[in-house]
Amino acid sequence: MEHLLHLDRTLDELDPPRWAPPASDATHLVRKVHELRGVPLGELGPADLRTLVSQQVALPYVLPLAVRLLLEEPLLDAYFYEGDLLLATVNAPAAAWSLLSDLGARLSTVIKELPEAAVAGLPRGAAEDLARFVARSPSPD
Repeated sequence: MEHLLHLDRTLDELDPPRWAPPASDATHLVRKVHELRGVPLGELGPADLRTLVSQQVALPYVLPLAVRLLLEEPLLDAYFYEGDLLLATVNAPAAAWSLLSDLGARLSTVIKELPEAAVAGLPRGAAEDLARFVARSPSPD
């Protein structure tokens, strides 16, 4: 995955401008996202990636990391439930995927191969989210 460069660098370094510290009354989520921007990319775990993708932070850098995990384990339980990282990832804006069409195509192939029973076990609306992602993804070369 040629997108996985600079794993020793942080989002603050790669995705300028560097964010100012969160306000003293910021929510836990806001503080967490600010904290994650200071973590080297190679040290971000599945739950961290789910948080960043869900909050649409630096998607050109975090989507490839999420896809790397999902190609190996599509229904990975990152934090909340089985498939939570996958659903956060497929719900990223189409504009973000336009820059990563090769990864989108690879993820689409994995989604198509998921057993129907596994998809049925995901939260309500997940099957539709997955189908929408597959429909808009280019075919792999």
